Amino acid sequence: MKLIARGAEAVILLDEGEIIKKRIKKDYRIPQIDLKLRKNRTKREARLLSLARQNGIPTPFVRDVIPEEFTLRISYIEGEKLRNIVEKLKNIKEIFHEVGNLAGKMHSGNIIHGDLTTSNMILSKGRIYLIDFGLGEVNESIEAKGTDILVFKKSVCSTHFEYEEEILDAFFRGYQESFPSGSRVIERLKLMERRGRYFSER
Repeated sequence: MKLIARGAEAVILLDEGEIIKKRIKKDYRIPQIDLKLRKNRTKREARLLSLARQNGIPTPFVRDVIPEEFTLRISYIEGEKLRNIVEKLKNIKEIFHEVGNLAGKMHSGNIIHGDLTTSNMILSKGRIYLIDFGLGEVNESIEAKGTDILVFKKSVCSTHFEYEEEILDAFFRGYQESFPSGSRVIERLKLMERRGRYFSER
């Protein structure tokens, strides 16, 4: 068993070709609340991964869920995180058009990722996989979808600013093509950005 990553919410291990995600205890939380939160978030992430696949979004397969141990066992996707290879991509517009297409399909199913960044996207054999739905939820609101897209846009502007225009243009085209209400979400995104600028300037 090999440690892959240790985050604020969980440790990620590789075990015989599968990923084990185990949510860790938070000492600052009341123990009963901590247990309930970790158990519920483990079950919710498993549901979201499966629901996303049903909506045509490539995600890891859920192999096992053990809520009492706050553990999720999923298939290992061999590939590269988009965050690490953007500058090497020769087909950057094509890749991010597909990312937008997947985000649109996800939102069509009212699935909110919660941390839609290139760190949670894996390119494997020409296919994009979305991973880590740990902060996700099912939510029909335009505001929630706008927030999801705002997270993506901010991450692109801060991490991949040299390619910002190409990435966002391709992403938004793909998003609107796969999501009939995509234009409404983009309008809400613009409103959210205006609100953010207003409060930051006060």
